[in-house]
Amino acid sequence: MTEPAPDRQDARDGDERKVGLLVTDELTPRQIVAELDKYIVGQQSAKKAVAIALRNRWRRQQVPEDLRDEIMPNNIIMIGPTGVGKTEIARRLARLAGAPFVKVEASKFTEVGYVGRDVESMIRDIGDTAVNMVRTEREDEVQEVAEERVEERLLDLLLPTSEAPSADFVAAAGGDVVDQRIEAVEAPADVDDPLKERRKRTREKLRKLLRDGQIDNNELDIEVTQSSFPSIEIPGMEGVDYNVTEMLQEMLPKRMKRRRVTVAEARRILLADELDRLIDMDDVINEALDRVEQMGIIFLDEIDKVAAERGSGVGPDVSREGVQRDLLPIVEGSNVQTKYGMVRTDHILFVAAGAFHSCKPSDLIPELQGRFPIRVELSPLTQDDFVRILTEPKNALLLQYRALLQTEKVDLTFSETGVMEIARVSYDVNQRMEDIGARRLHTVLTTLLEDIMFDVPEAGARNITVDENLVRKRLAKIVKDEDLRRYIL
Repeated sequence: MTEPAPDRQDARDGDERKVGLLVTDELTPRQIVAELDKYIVGQQSAKKAVAIALRNRWRRQQVPEDLRDEIMPNNIIMIGPTGVGKTEIARRLARLAGAPFVKVEASKFTEVGYVGRDVESMIRDIGDTAVNMVRTEREDEVQEVAEERVEERLLDLLLPTSEAPSADFVAAAGGDVVDQRIEAVEAPADVDDPLKERRKRTREKLRKLLRDGQIDNNELDIEVTQSSFPSIEIPGMEGVDYNVTEMLQEMLPKRMKRRRVTVAEARRILLADELDRLIDMDDVINEALDRVEQMGIIFLDEIDKVAAERGSGVGPDVSREGVQRDLLPIVEGSNVQTKYGMVRTDHILFVAAGAFHSCKPSDLIPELQGRFPIRVELSPLTQDDFVRILTEPKNALLLQYRALLQTEKVDLTFSETGVMEIARVSYDVNQRMEDIGARRLHTVLTTLLEDIMFDVPEAGARNITVDENLVRKRLAKIVKDEDLRRYIL
């Protein structure tokens, strides 16, 4: 792999690089598990493993600098059937850490030389995610200042001063205000003070109307910079350290497009322009790359799809082993070129997951197995787990359906016996067909509430109770009929 640029390497060596781990430094592993319990039922061993891994990232920042780079993350591989919470654990973990997170399907990768995505694309993806994350944070910090500046610019346009255009004007998004129809007229030097006071009062009245949104539908003409060149992606060159589109746009002359927009739309355009002025993108990129290298989490789903029986070496197994060989240097630590600069993957946490129905983790190449020292097996969900999933999490399905119907001023309630019957039906269907875990609850509830969701706008009922009898009446025929069950549930 290519070595990092000297200036960036020097910055790494000379800087303590204490990247803010947000809430992680305040959460112990036990508290992290408690936070995960709010959204995920069961799977305590998996929660415990990821909680320790996340806390270790904060611990690493506290050790002496000469030892810090020697501490590598303990990558995790989660083994379990679909729908038991593997993806949700990784997603909630990333939100807790405030870390750059990307979920990729290992089955989409192909060996170098084959048509498809190369494994380095996931590093480029997490780089894009981190830049967007940091830029959003920067925008929140300067949002008030930007809005104040936009307000002043709009007032200048709506109530021009002597140096600004009159009512018929054109405003450039870059900040310059020009009049293309009327020549500017210099105000006399001896303008009376009463006139200034009157203009000031008028401006304040206009400011109030602007803040109240009473003139948002008024129209005005502005000029905005038009992108004169479409976005370009050259196959096989996604990792170059410069953006071809931006380079061509710098070479070509700027094109201005005249638009007639409402005040509300003009506020949005000018706000984007002010945010661009206030945010230093070089600083954003530097911090984003630091977060990727120190806090990044990559979730490799369907890792079992690139595993093959050892020694087969024919057909698609050749490409599968090739993907594993390409994954190996990234997981163990290397430098990957992105359009923002070089990214070191030494301290990125990789969480892999797979069902491993037709193969075993031992079918992965030994070198890759060694890079995932922590293996956690997730257990299949039971009927009691289904009851808890329906009622306990903060984003439980029953709460979601209640919130949807409350928009129609309908109170939807589920009796205890009704919840238990939904769980029993879901578990029974999973046992008799393919076991898709908690995702079966989605299909069962959608079928159960289909008529209610369809009829409720015209129905007069304001209170609906789903009990055991309603569940059996609605689902009994479908559950008993194997053909219907196969295609509906």
